[in-house]
Amino acid sequence: MLIMEGKSPYYRNFKIMSNTLIIGASPNPMRYAYKAAHMLKAKGHDIINVGIKKGEVAGVVIEQPGLPYNDIDTITLYVGEEIQHLYYDYILETKPRRVIFNPGTENPELEALLNNNGIEPVEACTLVLLATGQY
Repeated sequence: MLIMEGKSPYYRNFKIMSNTLIIGASPNPMRYAYKAAHMLKAKGHDIINVGIKKGEVAGVVIEQPGLPYNDIDTITLYVGEEIQHLYYDYILETKPRRVIFNPGTENPELEALLNNNGIEPVEACTLVLLATGQY
């Protein structure tokens, strides 16, 4: 999706908004994954919700992991290290540009796998990155 930024009649000021896959999506408004989904949508990002919970978040149905997507820029993790191994192949086959490890999801083993496969691991908070314009 192309979003115009600024007011240039020549469209010089633009940036590409990207697809984000949320692993650990939850329909519970108290969960950070829920808040991130809504903030991502509010900032113009397309999202894909993946998780074990049934329901929808920010108007997008929560899917079980299945076939990998081929147009994902960012995966943001909201599942702990002890569960992440279930998603290793899915993440690697999706081939995102980066994977964000939100607080509490840090995992040196997965970070090494990502590095070895040319995927950037980022230890950060998706909500903070969005709020500060660094996403």
